[in-house]
Amino acid sequence: MSNKPFQFKEFTINQDRCAMKVGTDGVLLGAWAPVEKHPFSILDIGAGTGIIALMLAQRSHAELIDALEIDDDAYEQCVDNFEQSPWGDRLFCYHASLEEFAEEIDDKYDLIVSNPPFYSEDYKSDNEQRDLARFSDAMPFQHLIESVSKLLSETGKFCVVIPYKEENSFIDLASKVNLHPKKILHVKGTANSAIKRSLLNFSFGESIAEPIEKSELIIETQRHQYTEDYINLTKDFYLKM
Repeated sequence: MSNKPFQFKEFTINQDRCAMKVGTDGVLLGAWAPVEKHPFSILDIGAGTGIIALMLAQRSHAELIDALEIDDDAYEQCVDNFEQSPWGDRLFCYHASLEEFAEEIDDKYDLIVSNPPFYSEDYKSDNEQRDLARFSDAMPFQHLIESVSKLLSETGKFCVVIPYKEENSFIDLASKVNLHPKKILHVKGTANSAIKRSLLNFSFGESIAEPIEKSELIIETQRHQYTEDYINLTKDFYLKM
């Protein structure tokens, strides 16, 4: 994957020191997470390059946008990307584990987002840094959900992108801490391909009166030919959209 900087319309992502490069999952989550209720505080768990936090800085007027990154190189890169952006005064990256952070921070966040590591299969590559970024044993879903339940404000939203096959088990785990999905977006590469990703929007408390709002997003009609829905979602960011 490319180590070259990734140029968006309003900011640049340097990614040469990050195991996980700019990818569709992060861009989708950064563009989809809700900001219409004007969150004051946002937290990005497992920030990597900082792309999701930067997208949310562009989309919102949140005064406090924190990020959390445990990997040394990714943390330094995230800090650099924040400082070089137009929103450096609103962005801050913590270098800590989620467990440490959840125990030490008293603040509650109005919006929490995460593009967590999620390859739970036995396969590991020879790149330890990439494995740490990519495998769920580095940050198990249960650990993520329990920490979010401590850090999320009563009326806050938690948004996450995971493999579709993990959707039911993730929702089940979240229900144990009274987090319930309000919106679900299923993502497919093309119209004929299987659902690949689930984007989930949770909040506290189950509302019987409100059914879960479900929708589907198809990314391409054919190779590098993007659908109108995908263009509309990401056009504020990609240079060529």
